[in-house]
Amino acid sequence: MCGQVRMKISAPPIMTMACHCKGCQKLSASAFSLTAMIPAEGVEVVGGTAIGALHGESKYEYCPRCLNWLLTRPADVPFVNIRPTMFDVPAWSTPFIESFVCEKLSWARTSAVRSFDQFPGAGDYGMLMQAYAARVQA
Repeated sequence: MCGQVRMKISAPPIMTMACHCKGCQKLSASAFSLTAMIPAEGVEVVGGTAIGALHGESKYEYCPRCLNWLLTRPADVPFVNIRPTMFDVPAWSTPFIESFVCEKLSWARTSAVRSFDQFPGAGDYGMLMQAYAARVQA
């Protein structure tokens, strides 16, 4: 938000998501957070230094100056969740799936094509990534 931390993204998202969990509502000060899942090797901090905090197994990274939530590094997965509205690619902010609809505010709506009560199951991600890639290329 303030420009102190700069990131380079060298890979397109493998999927986009809106998360309705109570934690994301609090972190984003909104009804849900938006995420673009980028392969871990495609995300690099190239200016400044992000500060981190652990929440369970995941690491959340923030700008040390304005404390903007920049990205999340979930444990044991090969991708990084970035806040897509920081980039000039509107399609990265369009959620393909939505998670934690069990905690969704009753008035919140997205354009997601798939909804999950919590997170998709581990076996669902391959099919979801293929469907997202097909949709993006269409």
